Amino acid sequence: MAKPILLTVDDDADVVRSIERDLRSHYGAQYRVLASDSPEGALDLVNQLKLRSDSVALLLADQRMPRMDGVQFLQKAREIFPEAKRALLTAYADTNAAISAINEASISYFFLKPWDPPEEHLYPQLDDLLDDWQASYRPSFEGIRVLGTRWSPRSYELRDFLARNHVPYQWIDVELSANDAETKRLLDALGPEAANLPIVLFPDGTKLLETVPAEVAQKVGLQTRAQTSFYDLAIIGGGPAGLAAAVYGASEGLHTMIVECEAPGGQAGMSSRIENYLGFLRGSAAPTWLDAPWCKPGALEWNFCHRKRPSLSV
Repeated sequence: MAKPILLTVDDDADVVRSIERDLRSHYGAQYRVLASDSPEGALDLVNQLKLRSDSVALLLADQRMPRMDGVQFLQKAREIFPEAKRALLTAYADTNAAISAINEASISYFFLKPWDPPEEHLYPQLDDLLDDWQASYRPSFEGIRVLGTRWSPRSYELRDFLARNHVPYQWIDVELSANDAETKRLLDALGPEAANLPIVLFPDGTKLLETVPAEVAQKVGLQTRAQTSFYDLAIIGGGPAGLAAAVYGASEGLHTMIVECEAPGGQAGMSSRIENYLGFLRGSAAPTWLDAPWCKPGALEWNFCHRKRPSLSV
């Protein structure tokens, strides 16, 4: 599970390095510490963290920064991560502004610079804030997320492809954004790209817009191209007959390849039960197809292609 994030922002490079060092030395085992030297860059980073489904535990910003002060930054970041604790770094002369900002921007705490020694002026207060955050923290889903609309054929095709290939994913219906604040925040982080449905978001921060199963297959590591230019036997379709032919061909020493458009098992992969089939003495339910020896990596060469479903007109 990915560590929650502590994000600090200050336009002074020396202050950034100092606070980052102190945070990492004390909290590095439990949290990831990130730093930015500009509020604009920090907001871009916050948007990226949202798209990656990361969790932000603390936003710590300097009050006096050019173009955007600390309170303004924390207000904008709060719209993206409302559960994160928010704190200001201020000089003694800014304490009145910091105190008023506690009410205006719901800031949790403010720290005076310098904070040395941190064991007295930084860590005890942050410990209280992070303990309070941990009490209500629920880890977010870390796998693939699919954004689309419920009745979209392309969205359904992607969901069906991932499910039949046993790839964990989270489905997000964008039409529910009016009633789901978290979905709305995710769409806001995507910006104009949110209109290019269906969208697939990956844990590494990359995304595919208006994508199709072949692109997703390549991204998740399924083989989409032949490894060599010559095969003794090529099987088109990985259903029951194709699987049987490929297994027997490979057992005779033939260099065998299966080309399948959806998932191992073909149409049989959607059947509730198949009796008396190759390798299953007591029959097989559809979900067990991918557990069969010939579906394991290296047993046979599988290639996944994408075909457009024929459209019907009345």
